[in-house]
Amino acid sequence: MSASPSFSPLTGEPRVRPFASTPSRTLRRYDRLAFGLSVVSGLIILALLAGILYQLVFLSVPALQRFGFGFLTSTEWDPVHEQFGALPFLYGTLVSSAVALLIATPFGIGTALFLTEMAPKNVRDIIAFVVDMLAAIPSVVYGLWGIFVLAPFIQEDLSPVLQKYLGFLPLFQGRNDGVSMLTAGIILAIMVVPFITAISREVLLTAPADLKAASLALGATKWETIWKVVLPYSRIGIGGGIVLALGRALGETMAVTMVIGNMPEISASLLRPGHSMAAVIANEFREADSAIYLSALVAVGLVLFVVALVINLAARLLLWRMRGVAKN
Repeated sequence: MSASPSFSPLTGEPRVRPFASTPSRTLRRYDRLAFGLSVVSGLIILALLAGILYQLVFLSVPALQRFGFGFLTSTEWDPVHEQFGALPFLYGTLVSSAVALLIATPFGIGTALFLTEMAPKNVRDIIAFVVDMLAAIPSVVYGLWGIFVLAPFIQEDLSPVLQKYLGFLPLFQGRNDGVSMLTAGIILAIMVVPFITAISREVLLTAPADLKAASLALGATKWETIWKVVLPYSRIGIGGGIVLALGRALGETMAVTMVIGNMPEISASLLRPGHSMAAVIANEFREADSAIYLSALVAVGLVLFVVALVINLAARLLLWRMRGVAKN
C-alpha cells in the first residue's frame, strides 16, 4: 500500500509522507498472543481427548478385569446372567460401515466429478445444494424412512433379486425381514455420500486448468483427462473425504439402531439382522441395573473409540504416504 502524497509549498513538487509504522513491541505482543491462543486451543483438544479416554477406561475396568480379552472374542451377551461379549457388535459396526463405504464412495466421487467437470452451470449449484441438504437431515428421519420405505423395498423387491442371481454367495443367503445389515449399510451410505461429495468437489476444483487443457490439447478425451490427470492430482484430498465418511459411519447411532435389527449375532449373510456398538449402548444404557452391566456397555464404547482411532490413524498414515509418493 503506497503512502499518501502531499505537495511542497515552495516547489509544488509532490512530497511523500510515510505512514506511521506500528511499534515493533506491539507487533511482538500480538504475535505472542496469537501463538499462545493457538497453543492453548491445541492443548484443550488434547485434554478433551485424554479426558474422554480416561473416563472410558476408568468405567470399563470392572468388565475388562472380569472378562479380559474374552470380552472381544465372546459372542454371548446375556445381561440376566451377567455374561458379556462385544464381538457381535464389533462385527456389525465394521461390516455395516464397510458396506456403506463400498456403496457411497463411487456415488460420492461420481457426483463430485459430475458437478465439477460435466454439469451445466445453471444446474450445478442446484444439484450441489440438494446433495448438501442430505447432510442436514436428522438421523432419526433417515431411520424412519428406512423402516417404512427402504426395509419393505429390500424385503419384497431387492432381496428376491439378490437371492435369485447371487444366492450362491453366503452374503445373500437366508431369510430377510427387511431390517438387516444390508439395510443399515444402505442407510449409512446415503448419510455419508454428502461428506464424500462435498470434500471431493472442493478438491477436484483445485486441479490446475492448465494440466487439463494440456491433456486435451495432446488428444486425450474428456474421460481420459479426468482419469489420468484430475483424479491422480486429487486422490489425497478424496481419500481424506472417505476417511471423514468412515468416521461418520462408525459412530452413527439412531438410524442404524432403527434398521439393523438389533440382534447380537454374527452371520455371513447381509440379509440377516445384526447389531452395532453404538446401537447397543443407545438401546441398553438406561436398562443397565448392575455395575458390571454398566461397565460392559462403557467397555463397548471404549472399543468403539479405539476402533475409530485406529482406523483414522491408519488412514492418515496411508494419506501421508501417498502425499510423499506424489511429491517424489
